[in-house]
Amino acid sequence: MDLDDTLIALADETRRSILQRLSGGEARVTEIAAPYPISLNSVSKHIRILERAGLVRRHVSGRDHFLSLDPKPLNDAAEWLVKSRDFWSARLDALEAALRADDAIAVAKKSSSSKRTRK
Repeated sequence: MDLDDTLIALADETRRSILQRLSGGEARVTEIAAPYPISLNSVSKHIRILERAGLVRRHVSGRDHFLSLDPKPLNDAAEWLVKSRDFWSARLDALEAALRADDAIAVAKKSSSSKRTRK
């Protein structure tokens, strides 16, 4: 599975809502579709996107299609976000330190030059 597919799947409110519902346990496709004011075909398209991302697993029993949540892609995305946050936090902290050092040098130079001009 691909992080891009996971993020695309999570970008839509309906798909996030479907995942929320499935976090409570397995459900039939018709049960998933019931609360939405869109066609079963439209809900099925959302489900296919979730399946492509690996977030949803389907098994068929007779005429019923059952869906369940697979949290692995969510865990992978969360891990990527933590690593990215840590990387950017460190970079931004280093930038802040460099800017503060530049400010301190500028203040020191200004203070030094104003002392020379007073004499």
